Amino acid sequence: MLTTVMRVGGRWHVGIAGAGPSGSVIARQLAEAGHNVTVFDARDHVAGNCHTSRDENGVLLHRYGPHIFHTADEGVWAYVTRFAEMMPYEHRVFTTTRSGVFSMPVNLLTLNQLLGTTMSPAEAQNFLARSRVEARRQPDTFLEAALAAVGEQIFEEFFRGYTEKQWGRDTSDLPASVFGRLPVRTDYRSSYFSHPHQGIPRAGYTELVERILDHPGIEVQLSTPVSRNDLDNFDHAVWTGPIDAYFDFVAGDLPYRTLDFEVERHLGDFQGCPVMNYAERSVPFTRITEHKHFAPWEEHEGTTIYREFSREFLRGDVPYYPVRLASGQSMLDEYVDLARGAKVTFAGRLGTYRYIDMDVTIREAIDTASAIEAAIEAGSTPPSFGVSITG
Repeated sequence: MLTTVMRVGGRWHVGIAGAGPSGSVIARQLAEAGHNVTVFDARDHVAGNCHTSRDENGVLLHRYGPHIFHTADEGVWAYVTRFAEMMPYEHRVFTTTRSGVFSMPVNLLTLNQLLGTTMSPAEAQNFLARSRVEARRQPDTFLEAALAAVGEQIFEEFFRGYTEKQWGRDTSDLPASVFGRLPVRTDYRSSYFSHPHQGIPRAGYTELVERILDHPGIEVQLSTPVSRNDLDNFDHAVWTGPIDAYFDFVAGDLPYRTLDFEVERHLGDFQGCPVMNYAERSVPFTRITEHKHFAPWEEHEGTTIYREFSREFLRGDVPYYPVRLASGQSMLDEYVDLARGAKVTFAGRLGTYRYIDMDVTIREAIDTASAIEAAIEAGSTPPSFGVSITG
């Protein structure tokens, strides 16, 4: 049953839909500013898709797929280390293709293995320069960006099949920004991320979020789905769920991708690494994740793997990845216009309909809470969006 408490003295009571990282950080910031906050989540746990818990093997599972925390934002790193012991973890990914197993992202070892060469960094740079398909204009699509960066051979070997499975679209239909998330290197660095701070909470992300929410000014109600009508009695509301769901899909369903997992438990070590991608289109799953390798400071005799299948989102599924296509821009624009007339602030990956990393999510949550607090202090209406959602 929903409970609300109206304004107490000069304080506001803010209702927040979603106990993931975004909603939880906003809740904490507002509570520390002296406001009362009630956080609702339809699921029976906090942390959203970052949720972690242990299975019968004692392995700490990333229940909705692996999450690696990485950032160059010193403020965000200080924020998460305030609430959790962050264990050093350097993410390394491998990919199986028709030609063998390779290190990802594409680096000098990947190129030399594939081509049977011993190129130096300079020689690899020259090889890529010769391989590139010259673009007549700034690349608009994933296909154009990939061909302009690495050429057809590397694109076909490592990128086309995996990308089309992951996104359910031809690479000529995906924006160039998706390729921009994938580094290509001409040295032997095998770490997937380049940020100076990388790690995973020793006790998992759920405990991290629980600690963020542990404040006397915050009430958490789990297993409690809410609608916009449920939030009307609050002084202000924050919505971190899908923006189209808030408006009852009046302008249509924005496209998302969701994930299905096949879970297996084994003895010993199944694949010898945390993540093995499968680049071939003929392999139905995108990757296998072996979760005990995300906590190398622990030892387990048993092991748990997830085979990960990407598919189109349907209502009732867990939304993972917003699919930002030019063809859907008018629908998104309509929802943005509706949002600007609502007594609510939209936040997070789903609320702003963007594919953003955890560190960006936390930075934007901190900034969004600051914008709400500034509006309260000024006696004005809090913003519909704490950040621009055009990117």
